[in-house]
Amino acid sequence: MDFSPYLRERNLKVTPQRMSILKILDQHTHPTVEELLEKIRRDFPSVSTSTIYKNLNILKEMNMIIEISTQIGRSRLDIYIRPHAHIICKNCGAIEDIDFTDSTHMCKKEFEDNSSYEITKLNITATVDSCRHCREIDLEALNIFK
Repeated sequence: MDFSPYLRERNLKVTPQRMSILKILDQHTHPTVEELLEKIRRDFPSVSTSTIYKNLNILKEMNMIIEISTQIGRSRLDIYIRPHAHIICKNCGAIEDIDFTDSTHMCKKEFEDNSSYEITKLNITATVDSCRHCREIDLEALNIFK
């Protein structure tokens, strides 16, 4: 995906570092900052940590990326070009993206009506005790002991 139009409409310069950040986050693997930096350095070995942090902060301010707080480990990053929610597994820490539906947009409107604020970005995070992957592992373990 070409992120140039998204950057330009926010009056941001299209730089290789910003494009790299967005390209990696568009894979929806929800990396930590450290993991993101490691991936960026594969293409840009000399990029400084401060350059990446500066760009991350700018992209966050422009609502192009979000930071997801988890109960397990460090915060994770995700692109926010299209509205979506996150399901976080308490057991393994996995994060799954869930597209917003019309009811979510109705929820946003209800929040706005009840608060008298215009919500510019609705960031919904739900926590589950175990995800599909954890349940599959549990079932496999049960089958081993049969």
